[in-house]
Amino acid sequence: MKLANQSLFRKTIHKIITPWYSIPLIDRWLLGQIIPPMIFAISAFTVISLSVGVMFDLIRKIVEYGLPVLKALQALIFSLPSFLVLSFPMAVLLSTLLSYGKLSANSELLALRSLGITITRIIAPAIAISIFMTGLTFYFNDNLVPNSNKLAESTLRSGIGSSFNQGKSKNNIIFTRKGSRIDSTNKQTKINTFLTHIFYASRFENNIMREVTVLDFSRENIKQILTASSAIFDKNNSSWIFTDGGIISTDTNGQTTNIKFKQYIYPFVEGPLDLAKVPKDASDMSLKEALEAERIYKKIGDVKQIRKIQVRIQEKFTLPCACLVFGLIGSILGCKSNLRSSKSQGFGLSVLLILIYYVMSFISSSFGVKGLLPPIIAAWFPVILSLSGGFYFLRRNNV
Repeated sequence: MKLANQSLFRKTIHKIITPWYSIPLIDRWLLGQIIPPMIFAISAFTVISLSVGVMFDLIRKIVEYGLPVLKALQALIFSLPSFLVLSFPMAVLLSTLLSYGKLSANSELLALRSLGITITRIIAPAIAISIFMTGLTFYFNDNLVPNSNKLAESTLRSGIGSSFNQGKSKNNIIFTRKGSRIDSTNKQTKINTFLTHIFYASRFENNIMREVTVLDFSRENIKQILTASSAIFDKNNSSWIFTDGGIISTDTNGQTTNIKFKQYIYPFVEGPLDLAKVPKDASDMSLKEALEAERIYKKIGDVKQIRKIQVRIQEKFTLPCACLVFGLIGSILGCKSNLRSSKSQGFGLSVLLILIYYVMSFISSSFGVKGLLPPIIAAWFPVILSLSGGFYFLRRNNV
């Protein structure tokens, strides 16, 4: 029985390590140089960013709002994926700089070059691991981060109590609708681009709109202003139920009527509710939710929000691509013989390159939101420019 268990154990270990040993020796050796500093860099960057971005704020909430320490630790853990997404590209850059810089300083890269191995072949493992980290970053950013951010927020809300933030809420919901109008003969106009409704709510919480005002321009001869203290949407009847409000109607002759109501059923679309449920920050959305938000904004006709969400959708792809950018640039710079293997030098150069890249990304993204650049160009320009520069230096090093 004992021999059978040992045999099964050996077979299991063999299945695990066989794929690793199927990789060429040079690649295994280079991956062994890259992976340990990458794990160190991920840990270091994550701890630093967590300390600055979350930990100090949690300590303040513990002291000022009485947040339980256990809840604070849970919120810290739930916040971890969002900071890992930021750490992955930076870790790829630092690890490739340190590992290839060390090999260059020890003349090991020179020995490989003397055997006829090109720089492209030498940095191939770094590119492979960068592609893997790109996929891992995309998975984290699209699947784990939105859910973990919501869990962190709900944990803080439950720990601090209702006095701090009660229920899912959003302020200042403005929904506009365009369509055809009804003329004085009760016939719809053929033109379908009139502004027919403006729906405003001062806040949205627990599926209830508060302090609602609706401007109705759907009739040419009558203008209506509907106000209510609250409103909920009835999906079965596709209408809104307003409570405690009034309707002021003004016709073309200047006659005004004022009606008060306790409850009023108003046929209208579900758009305001969809808009209110859109997360405030695109980082809290998955790619599917961001595409749905884009559809809602297009339906409303909010050009600025359309541009903004289109840029954020593209950034769902460009953020992970930073791993590939940094992997290429870091490995090429590390292979330069005049770069020393000092960790402090590598860390300083990493910080500088990261700062340049993300400042460039921020400026380009802002141009896209402002409409100065198309969203796809605004999001991808830093990636394409950086990769082009990396391939240019790679070509020069291969000569």
